[in-house]
Amino acid sequence: MFGLRLAEVRRARGLSQERLALESGLARSYLGGVERGQRNIALLNIYRLADALGVPPASLLEAPSQETST
Repeated sequence: MFGLRLAEVRRARGLSQERLALESGLARSYLGGVERGQRNIALLNIYRLADALGVPPASLLEAPSQETST
């Protein structure tokens, strides 16, 4: 669920995985794994991603929209 929401917010901001990885200081391969639900994410990294996306960290913990989750 977190990965779907992260991808949804990233796309809404018009960012590629590569750009978000660069701005958050995380590896693109790690970010892709998180979005696919293959990697766990630390709380610190949620804060890094939220900062790079310009959103409150709590917004990344919301359920993805119906369009994204199907």
